[in-house]
Amino acid sequence: MEPLVDTVIEDPRWAALGLGPLAYRAVEATFVHLGLPQVGLTLCVMGCDDARIAVLNGDFRAKPVPTNVLSWPSCDFSAQIEGDAPQPPDAGAPDDPESLGDIAIAYQTCTQEAQAADKPMADHVTHLIVHGVLHLLGYDHVRDGDAARMEAVEAAILASLGLSDPYS
Repeated sequence: MEPLVDTVIEDPRWAALGLGPLAYRAVEATFVHLGLPQVGLTLCVMGCDDARIAVLNGDFRAKPVPTNVLSWPSCDFSAQIEGDAPQPPDAGAPDDPESLGDIAIAYQTCTQEAQAADKPMADHVTHLIVHGVLHLLGYDHVRDGDAARMEAVEAAILASLGLSDPYS
């Protein structure tokens, strides 16, 4: 059976932080909150550095600068009407899970943001992984109503983990 989260470490500082367990905890909490099954779905989280994420950001978004987190959904689950909830994916078989997509997260940018917000790095990374997973599931923050819904869902998931609301 495939793991819920496959973690790829490109920058060894992520291993020292424990990215694998942090990612699993964030994904699991997101799935529980949204009522998604713990088997039959999978995704990949890659821990990289600013140089690598700048290349990815340039290649996929035409913005060749570092950013904190990027996500690439395997399917489009987004709602077409502002305010509508994204449609959750169907799970695959336990031995052949459906991939939701990939997330990349940059160490230096995350460190700088955590320090600027006076937050523990693990808390900030957990938030960004939840944010990335929601993007894989069709949530976005382009339209105001969608942004408000996404932020509320993030805050509720983080609260279930004992973490503060990053938007308050």
